[in-house]
Amino acid sequence: MLRRKILKYAIRFILVFGLIYLINPQLGIAQNLPGEQRFSDHKVLPAYGFKKLFNTNLFQGNRRKSTYFEGWYFKMVSKNGSSIFSVIPGISLAKDGKTQHAFIQVINGVNATTTYYSFPIEQFSFSTQKFAVRIGSNYFSSDSISLAIPDSVYPIFGVVKMKNTVKYTHGGVWNPGIMGWYRFVPFMECYHGVVSLSHQLEGALTIQNQVHEFSNGKGYIEKDWGSSMPSSWIWMQSNNFSDTSSTFMLSVANIPWLGKSFTGFLGFFHHQQKTYNFATYRSSRLKLEFLDSTRLAIHIKDRKHRIQLEVKSNTKGLLKAPVQGAMDRRIPESIDAEIKLRVWDKKGNLLTNDSTQIAGLEMVGDYFLLPASIK
Repeated sequence: MLRRKILKYAIRFILVFGLIYLINPQLGIAQNLPGEQRFSDHKVLPAYGFKKLFNTNLFQGNRRKSTYFEGWYFKMVSKNGSSIFSVIPGISLAKDGKTQHAFIQVINGVNATTTYYSFPIEQFSFSTQKFAVRIGSNYFSSDSISLAIPDSVYPIFGVVKMKNTVKYTHGGVWNPGIMGWYRFVPFMECYHGVVSLSHQLEGALTIQNQVHEFSNGKGYIEKDWGSSMPSSWIWMQSNNFSDTSSTFMLSVANIPWLGKSFTGFLGFFHHQQKTYNFATYRSSRLKLEFLDSTRLAIHIKDRKHRIQLEVKSNTKGLLKAPVQGAMDRRIPESIDAEIKLRVWDKKGNLLTNDSTQIAGLEMVGDYFLLPASIK
């Protein structure tokens, strides 16, 4: 009986992989990484430290050996919204320095199922010239992802490319990335970056023998790195509004630092080729109002704009998250959350009044204890 099951899965794998390979031969070839370095070698890389300091998209942990994580969040939504997936590649280095692995997490936003694939740390490589990493036979960059995971329960194969990318622009060399000057603050447990505000997708993934077509769909990429995620936070993101030019992200978090903690927020609203940034370090103000267990209202104001949000959580899946580098925490994420968004300029002119039912939303820890007013 056991032999029959093994033979059945082997035949299924050969048929599925063979078919996908015929359609897309790229899967059979591992993509090259410019200036490739295998993480476990820990080589000295002259000038890389300076390069990554001012390009947060690059792999940041090349010299770390313990108490560290780094992960990139790829969100993909099909044109008709029937397929919604997030794929998260990364590494986990526990505090003992011995428990180390690379990983790929996948969350299905339609049915809220999550899958976690673990890989030996020796199978993680990164590029020293651009954002590009490889985990085993899987490749991730700002231009494409290629997945080839012959898992017996949740196999996944395919190539999805990104084009017409809207990159995050920070406005100056001394303000690298969405964290602004906080990027240079030492001893923070978690740092945040945005790789792509929005982009168009081309390609498909075959998951459990079902093809998910993403061509002409939309995607988004961000990342986190450090030792642990914040103790509590609220995060939301969507680029699937009625106005296809709009994309929005907001993160509010209680951040431990040097034995104390503070609450901060950051985010952006991109609309009709303009990006509006708001954050604690930009002298913006934010107010939180919890309407019930699944809904909250948020008000953001700065010198130039006023933003009003109403957010509703729906189906949730559980993702693994880092604590002192180890992936020991479980956090809920909804990818089918709802956002109602209104934005005014300083003269009171309404710039947008829009909504979406395809939004990522995380409300983690004692988020309900976050201050009602933050500035």
